Amino acid sequence: MLRIITQQTDVRSELQRICERTQDEQVLHKEATVREVLQAVKRQGDKAVLHYTEEFDHQTLKAEELKVTGSELDAAYQQVSKDLLQSIRLACQKIEGFHRQRVPKSWVHFGDDEVVLGKRYTPVDRAGLYIPGGRACYPSTVLMNAIPAKVAGVPRVVMVTPARGGKMVNPAVLVAAQEAGVEEIYRIGGAQAIAALAYGTETIPKVNVITGPGNIYVTLAKKLVYGTVGIDSLAGPSEVLVIADETANAVYVAADLLAQAEHDPMAAAILLTTDAVLAKKVQIEVERQLVDHPRRIDTEKAIAHYGLIVVLESLEAAAELSNEFAPEHLELEVADPWALINHIRHAGAIFLGSSTPEAVGDYLAGPNHTLPTSGAARYASALGVETFLKHSSIIQYSQTALEKVASAIDILATTEGLPSHADSVKLRVKE
Repeated sequence: MLRIITQQTDVRSELQRICERTQDEQVLHKEATVREVLQAVKRQGDKAVLHYTEEFDHQTLKAEELKVTGSELDAAYQQVSKDLLQSIRLACQKIEGFHRQRVPKSWVHFGDDEVVLGKRYTPVDRAGLYIPGGRACYPSTVLMNAIPAKVAGVPRVVMVTPARGGKMVNPAVLVAAQEAGVEEIYRIGGAQAIAALAYGTETIPKVNVITGPGNIYVTLAKKLVYGTVGIDSLAGPSEVLVIADETANAVYVAADLLAQAEHDPMAAAILLTTDAVLAKKVQIEVERQLVDHPRRIDTEKAIAHYGLIVVLESLEAAAELSNEFAPEHLELEVADPWALINHIRHAGAIFLGSSTPEAVGDYLAGPNHTLPTSGAARYASALGVETFLKHSSIIQYSQTALEKVASAIDILATTEGLPSHADSVKLRVKE
């Protein structure tokens, strides 16, 4: 059952426990396994990828079977409903429209002092997208990763995703990829897929950036290859925090908590409310909605271990606790969410009002659903076009401009014990 806490002394320790739920003792053992996989793929390429795909995913593949074929891509359209195809296309339209507004523009400033400064944005050459497929299929994750890469102008986008129940990749995932403009797809998952993208194999190209969520092995692999390639973030289990007052609908709030809990047994679902009556109603409603839930076992585990209702004296106190937790998803189910948002500093995505469930952000509102978890919203942001771009500084000095600052550069370089730095300027200026 979803617990209710009213003793304020227990709240912070409970929130900290939930925030740190991925830091278990088994992580070190798993990291050793991941290191072994990475090194094997780096040395042996396809051979290691195929070996670990058979060992971990129980899929026996040949090297020539790694890449999804054109005929499979075509056939996928025949295996999805027209309604699903239309929904995918609507989501594409919404997501692309949002991300096109976020593309940073290169700029150059010509100063009066004959100094030119600027910033030039260019996309990476190759991006690798990891799409999980262990517990379910995620066409929405395909769109959220592929569309920003395409909008950023990445010329080559490569996708990896595990096959399940045979060698077929879920047709909804294949259709979503094509609608987002990705047709280079490989049927592998796990740490071996991350290694293949990071180091390259005979079949799979080395990329510059890897994005997309996955299980603990995928997350550890991304952590370990960072530096060889760029990554979006180290995504942990999903989480939602709802702040609600007496105007909130208990049925809606319960449904939103369960919408996160059904993701994973380690998902977190937290309600902070100023209304003790609402707290009890939500607790009862969660139990009612769980009765015939198709994913009841995993959802109940999440609710039991990482679900929580906290009754507080004020919305300001709720906002402060929320800032400490820094949730991936934050819902403001209050009478005036725009007033409360002024108190919010840390959250991956913020959903305002009773008509804005987190699910709209998961699928087609437009902003990305790949968000910082486990407190990372204190310093990190959602995946976006910026993830696939890098910028170069542009600097040009005229002879006159260089002469004006030569003395200062000489002093600074000499102070740092770098005489050639000083000489590189002094040789250029007039005596």
